Amino acid sequence: MIPTAGRHRFLLPAAAAVVLAVVAAVALVIAVTGQQSPPQPAAAAAAVPATDVPAAPPSPVVAAPSPPETAPTTPAAEAPRPVALEIPAIDARSDLIELGLNDDGTVQVPPLEDVLQAGWYTGSPRPGAVGPALLLGHVDSAADGPGIFFDLGALTPGDSVDVTRADGSVAAFTVDRVEVHPKADFPTIEVYGNTTGPELRLITCGGAFDSASRDYADNIVVYASLTGIR
Repeated sequence: MIPTAGRHRFLLPAAAAVVLAVVAAVALVIAVTGQQSPPQPAAAAAAVPATDVPAAPPSPVVAAPSPPETAPTTPAAEAPRPVALEIPAIDARSDLIELGLNDDGTVQVPPLEDVLQAGWYTGSPRPGAVGPALLLGHVDSAADGPGIFFDLGALTPGDSVDVTRADGSVAAFTVDRVEVHPKADFPTIEVYGNTTGPELRLITCGGAFDSASRDYADNIVVYASLTGIR
């Protein structure tokens, strides 16, 4: 979908399906015995039980749900294409690859071979355009340990997130809040709903690791707002 002037129309009629596809596929679990579990937002840290580490590397989680036919597939044209991400507070830097839809209709994620790679979902607005731009990154992998968003839960309001764009400009965002949510109760409207200005969503997995399902129980969601272009 193309955003209309003054308000990005990005609220999906069946956005829950997209959310399930994204957050399930992004989950990569810790598989090295004794490895540190990822940080959680301060408000949720006390409620998160100790990580249950599996004895053997887990299989990647397969995403079954597909986005609805009305899911946007064309990025907003009024902002340059994003090419790189930097989050100084957690020393996270990556170029940005474009993520679309798989043949089965699920949302793509960065390649498992490089857990330090972040990506921009092209069905969301370009960072700096009106609406919630969506960036995805792995929390960790069995083979390589911590991923690009391993420390995402350690961010706090006021931290900066910079997105470099194809024309050399930088869209500077400031973190508004960091939340942890059970995957069964993902805040669909808050993440995918209409916004009156340019915003950013960073998503990865967190919470306790369930060795039975070989998945994290929760999702970490960072909400940020545009504070300038330089």
